[in-house]
Amino acid sequence: MNLPQSPNFGDKEMMDDALSSQKFVTEGYNTFANECSTPALKSEFMNLLSEEHQIQHEIFIEMQKRGWYQTTAADQSKINQAKQKYLAQN
Repeated sequence: MNLPQSPNFGDKEMMDDALSSQKFVTEGYNTFANECSTPALKSEFMNLLSEEHQIQHEIFIEMQKRGWYQTTAADQSKINQAKQKYLAQN
């Protein structure tokens, strides 16, 4: 069966969709890992979670290489403020 191609769903959109899907999957596995009743089951979900995070990171890196996911460096003063805020709470 040949599905019609959408002119607006190219490589970038597919990568965006894959990244969003991976984020959704890791949220689910994280919840499942938090709610496990046995150490063996928790360990298995933690392994799955780690694997899914690795896949998500690989997609993210590939998108960055292609210029499709731009990040900006954090301002050092804001980093220092955040550190002080959390150190003060402890």
